[in-house]
Amino acid sequence: MNENNLIENTELTSLPNIGKEMDKQLRAVGINTPEELVATGSREAWLRIRAIDASACYNRLCGLEGAIQGIRWHYLDDSLKKELKDFYEANR
Repeated sequence: MNENNLIENTELTSLPNIGKEMDKQLRAVGINTPEELVATGSREAWLRIRAIDASACYNRLCGLEGAIQGIRWHYLDDSLKKELKDFYEANR
């Protein structure tokens, strides 16, 4: 989440883009709270998920970043989406 936003709920599923399956995967890689996701960052969280699920895709990476920012991933800035796409391409 943005530094300006307070994380009021400790459930990962309270964040945008985090459903039951993503929650399960995040917990499997040691990320159990929104605070831990923010501290880990979207890229590292995605790499950890990728290590246990080869189908981890670009949209999942964007979903993680959107969750951290507190927005649906579709609304991420285009330049950030490009950075994430480059990271995905380099690490898939």
